[in-house]
Amino acid sequence: MNKIFEKGGKLYWLHSTVDAFETFLHVPGTVTRKGAHVRDAIDLKRILIIVILAAVPAAVFGMWNIGYQHGLAMGQTGLHILEYFWFGLLKTLPLFIVSYAVGLGIEFAASQIRGEEVSEGYLVSGFFIPLIVPVDIPLWMLAVAVAFAVLVGKEFFGGTGMNIWNPALLTRAFLFFSYPSYMSGSDCWIAFKKGETPVADAFTGATPLALEGGSAQYGTGFWDLFIGTVPGSVGETSVIAILLGAIILIWTGVASWKVMAGCVGGALLVGGLADLAGVSTMPCYMQLLCGGFAFGTVFMATDPVTSAQTSCGKWIYGLLIGILCMTVRLFNPGYAEGMMLAILLGNTFAPLIDHCVTSIAVSRRNKKYKAA
Repeated sequence: MNKIFEKGGKLYWLHSTVDAFETFLHVPGTVTRKGAHVRDAIDLKRILIIVILAAVPAAVFGMWNIGYQHGLAMGQTGLHILEYFWFGLLKTLPLFIVSYAVGLGIEFAASQIRGEEVSEGYLVSGFFIPLIVPVDIPLWMLAVAVAFAVLVGKEFFGGTGMNIWNPALLTRAFLFFSYPSYMSGSDCWIAFKKGETPVADAFTGATPLALEGGSAQYGTGFWDLFIGTVPGSVGETSVIAILLGAIILIWTGVASWKVMAGCVGGALLVGGLADLAGVSTMPCYMQLLCGGFAFGTVFMATDPVTSAQTSCGKWIYGLLIGILCMTVRLFNPGYAEGMMLAILLGNTFAPLIDHCVTSIAVSRRNKKYKAA
């Protein structure tokens, strides 16, 4: 770094911003000098890059699906891979620009004010936000929601690593409760060019979970839901693309398979009981393919900052999210999705779960020592 940006230099007040750009593509030259430390080639930057790469298949398919759903609504037939992908890319690119511009702007300003290095944590949140909102959400609404999530949900708690809730989900929650008509309804999941009118109303409906009064009943088959050729948020529709991301995250050790398994187990437990009781006519395994369950399980619930940290706590945390998601879906007709609220509640209780797990472990150990 140039000396004028170092401590004592004329432009020292810009050192955080300059350091962020200098270290964006390489590891800084600072190393630890004293004390015992674990040496590892994996740092925060590499972990975040792996997470983004894992989400790329879902993002790419989602962009194509935007064009595909638009084509269906306009009466077109065929896959038109490049044409539909280009249409979806142009529709989602403004979302990415707003997400990163507003979020990183606040991150840079906050780090400059605190005199700290700019953390790379928002690189993942900024990538996820456009994947979990409607493609036609007004950009000014997205900007306000991102600002709220980064300021209130992250910077007020001390920045990356200190936040209680997942910033991307907090953005969606803000939009859902502040502008509900833009997050649900008949046409917010289908992208239209100005002046276009859909040929068939059947293609301008809401997501599968929002149909038939929010009762989670849908006529789409298993393979349509598994492949992802249904209306929905950009990155949430294709389960197969999300599973590719899950394999990458688990194989690299970046995300916890225990949290994912817990979410699936909790959802199947409540969904199976609901099937037996006749509460729902949808098979419990189909619930795993609908809405944002798969994306939330793989990319949101496993957030290392806001999830449980203990081994046993991860199982409890995952089970809690799966149970809450199915409970909301089955018994709350006003909100058919459930995954967003389930993960945010899981984030809230994660510290308590870890505290209880560690307290029980310490208590058992103390009893063992006394008995000996």
